[in-house]
Amino acid sequence: MKTFAAVDLGASSGRVMVGSVGPRSLDLTEVHRFANRPVRVGETLHWDILALYKGILDGLRAAGPVDGIGIDSWAVDYGLLDARGALIGNPVHYRDERTARGVAEVLAKVPHEELYSQTGIQFQPFNTVFQLAAERGTPASSMAKQALLIPDLIGYWLTGVAGTELTNASTTGLLDPRASVWSRTLAEAAGVDVNLFPPLRRPGDELGRLLPHVRDEVGFDSTVYNVGSHDTASAVAGVPARADAHAAYVCAGTWSLVGLELEAPIRSEASRKANFTNEVGVDGTIRYLRNVTGLWLLQECQRVWEASTELDTLLREAAEVPARRSVVDANDPRFMPPGDMPARIASACEDAGQPVPRTRAETVRCILDSLAEAHRRAIDDAARLSGRRVDEVHIVGGGANNELLCQLTADACRLPVVAGPVEATALGNILVQARSAGAFEGGLAEMRALLRATQSLRRYAPK
Repeated sequence: MKTFAAVDLGASSGRVMVGSVGPRSLDLTEVHRFANRPVRVGETLHWDILALYKGILDGLRAAGPVDGIGIDSWAVDYGLLDARGALIGNPVHYRDERTARGVAEVLAKVPHEELYSQTGIQFQPFNTVFQLAAERGTPASSMAKQALLIPDLIGYWLTGVAGTELTNASTTGLLDPRASVWSRTLAEAAGVDVNLFPPLRRPGDELGRLLPHVRDEVGFDSTVYNVGSHDTASAVAGVPARADAHAAYVCAGTWSLVGLELEAPIRSEASRKANFTNEVGVDGTIRYLRNVTGLWLLQECQRVWEASTELDTLLREAAEVPARRSVVDANDPRFMPPGDMPARIASACEDAGQPVPRTRAETVRCILDSLAEAHRRAIDDAARLSGRRVDEVHIVGGGANNELLCQLTADACRLPVVAGPVEATALGNILVQARSAGAFEGGLAEMRALLRATQSLRRYAPK
C-alpha cells in the first residue's frame, strides 16, 4: 500500500484528499477543505490564489507523509510570472467581463471556423486564447516572461519546476489535440505568444520534489506528479465504466461536462456548430464533450437565499413539483455571471412562455429539469456526431449525490444512470499517481475495474 495526496481545486472550494492504493484496494479520505472565494478589486474579478495556496499547504500538513502529490483544478485561467519567477498580480477569474474584449480581438483575426479546425475547442468566451488576447498591452503583459495554468502554478510553487500539463493545455484553444502540440500558426495569427508556456508534460510524468522550505512547512518530503490536471480529465479517468460498455458521462458539479471518451478528435463543421469540444484526456484519449451550465444555477440560488432553507428540504419539495413544469436553456448567457439567479430564472421562464416559478421548490425543480434536458441533448448530439451508440450514462462528481437530478437525467435520456463515485476527480488524480509510483499497474480499463470493485455506486432506471 502507498498513499497519495490529491489537491483538488474547484470553483467554490478546494480540498486535499488522501488515497491509499494497493493492487486490489483503494481507500479515500478527505483531510482538509477550504473555501475558494473570488475577490473583486476595482472592476476586475480575481482568484484569491494566495489563500488557495495556504489552504493547500494546510491540507498537505494534515495529510502527513505521502508518497506522491497531484494537483487538479478548473481550466483556462492562469498566472503571469516576471523574469524572477514572481507572480504578477492575482490571476483573473474566467467570469470577469474582460474576456469579451479578447473574443472580439481574436475573431477579428481568426474566424471561429479556423480556430475549431485547428484546436477542436468549443467556443467559450473565457477560453485562454481570448483571455491572453485581452491581456495584451497591459502592464502585466509587458512584464510577463511565463504563463502558468492554475495547477501548474501551484506545482511550480511546490517544486520550483515549471511545466504545462497536457490535459489542461488542451482547454486553452491553442493546442492541436491530435498531435498534442501547440498550434503555433494559429497562435501567431491570433496574436498570442505560446512561448510564454513552459514545456508540455503528460499525466504521470514526475514534476519534481518539494522545495526545502515547502518540506519545512508541511513536515515531509514527497514527489509531485503531473496528473490529469484539468479536473474533468481526472474525473473522466475516475468514471467506472466497463471497457465494453457504450457509456456517456456527466461530470456534474458547478458545470456539467457531458460527453463521450473517444480515440481521436472530431473537428467537423457539424461538431463546431453543436459547440462540442475535444480535450485531451489521460492516456491520450479525447474527451468529446459539451460544457453545460450545471449546479452553479442552484449554488447561486442558495447564495441569494442565504441557505435559509436546507438543500435536502428544497430537493424533497422540488420532487413534488410536477415534472417539466418549466424548462429553460441552462446555457442562457444571462446565467453566467454571479447575481440574483432566482430572478434571472424567473425572467428566462417568462421570456420562454413557461410558467414562472412562484416558490423556491418550483425554482429548484425548474433548474433540475432544465439540467436533465441539457444532459439529454448533449448525449444525443455526441452520439449522433461521433456515430457511437450510448447504452448507459455515468454521473460522477457532486451531482451524483443529487438523487433527483440523477433520476431526472435517467428519465430524460431514457437510459439507465450509474451514479458515483462522488469523488471521481480525486480518485482519478490518485490512480494516475499510484501507477507512476508503482503501487498499481494497468491502463484506464484496470483503473476503472478497481473503482467498480471498491467504490459505492447507485443505479437509476428511467421511469
